[in-house]
Amino acid sequence: MAYLAPISSSLSIFKNPQLSRFQFASSRPNPLFLGPRIQILSMPMNKSPSLVVVAATTAAEKQKKRYPGESKGFVEEMRFVAMRLHTKDQAKEGEKETKSIEERPVAKWEPTVDGYLRFLVDSKLVYDTLEQIIHDSNFPTYAEFKNTGLERAEKLAKDLEWFKEQGYEIPEPTAPGKTYSQYLKELAENDPQAFICHFYNIYFAHSAGGRMIGRKVAERILDNKELEFYKWDGELSQLLQNVREKLNKVAEEWTREEKNHCLEETEKSFKYSGEILRLILS
Repeated sequence: MAYLAPISSSLSIFKNPQLSRFQFASSRPNPLFLGPRIQILSMPMNKSPSLVVVAATTAAEKQKKRYPGESKGFVEEMRFVAMRLHTKDQAKEGEKETKSIEERPVAKWEPTVDGYLRFLVDSKLVYDTLEQIIHDSNFPTYAEFKNTGLERAEKLAKDLEWFKEQGYEIPEPTAPGKTYSQYLKELAENDPQAFICHFYNIYFAHSAGGRMIGRKVAERILDNKELEFYKWDGELSQLLQNVREKLNKVAEEWTREEKNHCLEETEKSFKYSGEILRLILS
């Protein structure tokens, strides 16, 4: 943000040769003062100091760093950072090398029903946590995201009930889900920018790559049954667009430092989500 500061001799413009032409030509160097020379600012007579500062500020603004996606809104900045954390197999913009088992192409996965149940149970705990925080909060930033239509906890409850009816035992949440849930609670209290980063990545990742994983897993172990987890009431593209607009609106109130802090949290979001996703293959 541009601002005007008092002009002092410490500013760089005082060391600019073009602004330091006037000197006392008749004076000779005083042998008592042989230390570093102090240049006296010379300024064109028809310009005031404030004009010079404003001009310098304007030039600095023109050279302001532009972040990838910034011109389209903050959600595009978050999307850009998230895509870079994918592998090439996961997204064309991906830059990450495939290291962990869940980062391999889904076609090469060997899921189990027991592992998938652990994934669904831990996912429900995370969504329960997110949605309870949003529902109970009076904090304006979080209140924007009540009843977006992206909520997943109730859908997961129906899916787990279906598995139970099929004779499967529903497990208790495991360490990955518990750890992520607790971390989200802490962020919600102390770090809203970081919390919003996780909110975005959890819901938007599920609406994209998550759906693809759901289809592939269903083909392998569920006779192509489509779970409620992968269904939305209404047009998904419109629901996502509505949330994009809300996220951009919230981020307009943030400083650049706060936006960068939010973006920096993306890697942790991928870490926690990846640990839960890995349960499918356990």
